[in-house]
Amino acid sequence: MNRNIFIIIMLFFFSLLFAGCDAGPKIAPLDQDSVILAFGDSLTRGTGAAKEQSYPAALGHMLGHNIINLGIHGEATSRGLERLPAVLDEYNPSLVLLCHGGNDFLRRHNQDETIRNLRSMIGLIREKGADVILIGVPKLGFGLGVPKFYAAIAEDNQIPYEGDILLDLLGDNDMKSDSIHPNATGYRLMAKAVYDVIEKAQSN
Repeated sequence: MNRNIFIIIMLFFFSLLFAGCDAGPKIAPLDQDSVILAFGDSLTRGTGAAKEQSYPAALGHMLGHNIINLGIHGEATSRGLERLPAVLDEYNPSLVLLCHGGNDFLRRHNQDETIRNLRSMIGLIREKGADVILIGVPKLGFGLGVPKFYAAIAEDNQIPYEGDILLDLLGDNDMKSDSIHPNATGYRLMAKAVYDVIEKAQSN
């Protein structure tokens, strides 16, 4: 092979490789005027720890930014979808951290309905001009696992996604307050995982 052609091919290969390393959904840079909402159920509310130990509170300290905690204990995605429009109108957020679905799993709701509700929530948020970060929630079955549809929804909508941290925490008894909620240490680790996603999504 001609040496020049070989060099061109290799440069092309490495350009694709490094482009892949930098690829990933982005969010608008956050500043002090940005409004950040944490929207979800008891995992967002912080059940199992004090309010100031919830993941939104811990994440707020890491970011140096107040995060409005809008988690409601026991809420299913259908109710979250009903609640969301008024929340968006009231707060006009820059970024919404969406962590929902656990109560659908516990109550054996139809999975297709859960998927539709999550997609609709993301659509509403983006229609308001806000960014979204999706957090995957584990489901009990033959073991504990995060349903693959979370990653698919994130990919389809080109939004940042955190799909590992809750699975790690709820699989570790030292990180749990009960079978389905982290403890204060767990929520702090959850906050750090979401912080890393935010930092990556804001990087150039």
